[in-house]
Amino acid sequence: MSRADESSEQSYHQVNGQTPAAVVQYEARGAWVVVADGAYDMHSITPLADALAAAAAEHPKVVLDTSGVSFADSTFLNLLIRTHQETTLRVVAPTPQLQRILQLTGADTILEVRATVEDAVA
Repeated sequence: MSRADESSEQSYHQVNGQTPAAVVQYEARGAWVVVADGAYDMHSITPLADALAAAAAEHPKVVLDTSGVSFADSTFLNLLIRTHQETTLRVVAPTPQLQRILQLTGADTILEVRATVEDAVA
């Protein structure tokens, strides 16, 4: 079974009392969608990093839905930039905290940010 045929959800530990990190994946109109939910730092990033690496290796367009990200640090930002270098990455619905990080670092000028998954897969 290929990754395109799989859908997975994984949950890990809490970060700073935030919602535990979880990753859900699915195919939508030829793009691979990864949904990140919860808090991400160096201790919780591995499942998301693994999902994005596998998606980038197998799909020309990867969409990351960040609407459920409650905390993100430089580890998360680094992962976005690395994934962007490997494939077409579209970041969907960043939370205000994540949008601020993208703006402060200038990452919003290199990453493709979209309002909805539907816009991103188009």
